[in-house]
Amino acid sequence: MSAPTETIFIPYSQIPPWSNFKRNTKGAANILRKDCVYYSTPAMIIPSSLENVHSCENWLPRRVMSAWRVAGMLHALEDWEGHECGNWLIKEDDSSMIDKVWTASFRHGFRPYHLPVPCTSTFIAA
Repeated sequence: MSAPTETIFIPYSQIPPWSNFKRNTKGAANILRKDCVYYSTPAMIIPSSLENVHSCENWLPRRVMSAWRVAGMLHALEDWEGHECGNWLIKEDDSSMIDKVWTASFRHGFRPYHLPVPCTSTFIAA
């Protein structure tokens, strides 16, 4: 069974789908398709003020952390009592919590990280 055209793939693991491509080339499921969209797991570059953090996860470059780890740090730094379940992200005092989270992450020095998705013909099915 194959995915229909224009399918959007969002990884359920922190391992990008193309990371083991050269080792697993036997099945069609291991080939990235031109007619589908692939996303990577969200990650952020940590601020230079954080010391002794050189490598957090072996699939990301040095000084880059998964967004969920950064979220935990922001909860502690901002002393937030809420969590991402229910209505916490939707509204608090008539303003968007998503904007507050982004503002807090930038204020503490975190920056978005773009994990490039391979686009060469080696990785894309014909």
